[in-house]
Amino acid sequence: MNENVVVSADWLAERLDEVTVVDVRESWEYDGIGHVPGAVNVPFDSFRDEEGESESAERSGSDPRDAGTLPGAETWADLMGEAGVSADDTVVAYDDTHGVFAARFLVTAEAYGHTDLHLLDGDYSSWMREHETSGDAPDPDPTTYEVRDPEHSPFVGREEVEAAIDDPDSVLVDTRDDWEFEEGHLPGAVNLDWRELVDDETRGLKPRDELESILDAHDITPDKRVVLYCNTARRISHTYVVLSSLGYENVAFYEGSLTDWESVGGPIETES
Repeated sequence: MNENVVVSADWLAERLDEVTVVDVRESWEYDGIGHVPGAVNVPFDSFRDEEGESESAERSGSDPRDAGTLPGAETWADLMGEAGVSADDTVVAYDDTHGVFAARFLVTAEAYGHTDLHLLDGDYSSWMREHETSGDAPDPDPTTYEVRDPEHSPFVGREEVEAAIDDPDSVLVDTRDDWEFEEGHLPGAVNLDWRELVDDETRGLKPRDELESILDAHDITPDKRVVLYCNTARRISHTYVVLSSLGYENVAFYEGSLTDWESVGGPIETES
């Protein structure tokens, strides 16, 4: 992720003709409720490889971009090409769920080598409050999207997660609900529900000082290696984007998450 990864609606409005905007809501929302003018619709389910979840354990030793819930390089390239997105575009993604689905889109794009990526802070509602919406869907010219090897990949497999459990310089972060955490989590993990970082009223991120205070209280500090997991890697996408926006440089993304961990009988704790 790059700097300034989380951007405001005003930031987007000033650059609307210079960026590619991707709306990851369902098509009925995109068409029926309206969208950011010029935004293309790439629904969340179109880049979510649900079948891959059951195979993540078998493929965890292969290219992480083809494991777990990522769609696969060819599928991703076709999807982006049909939407008129080029690999060098400045992309701003949004949803209507505090950014968690849009964040998953951005992490997927990063996995396939896209670098200029941004999340709209406050989701679609932040745009609707102050700016004009559109009901007209653009007709983008298809592109040949180039999948690239990222300069740095945050994706880690099970062995690296196992090593982090006993590493005092690492912290395992479970981004699920507290009740899920209590039912079972990775040994030594701390629980930080991804929504703790979001302001319920604005639907955007809490102020930076408040974010840093929350993270510090959970011992999630920039000097440590932060290893993120949830169930199927959706919720950690949002936390990953937040940490990237705060300048955390050593963040690991366990794509297989708890689905992969439990599939091979990894140890589970049930106490905080």
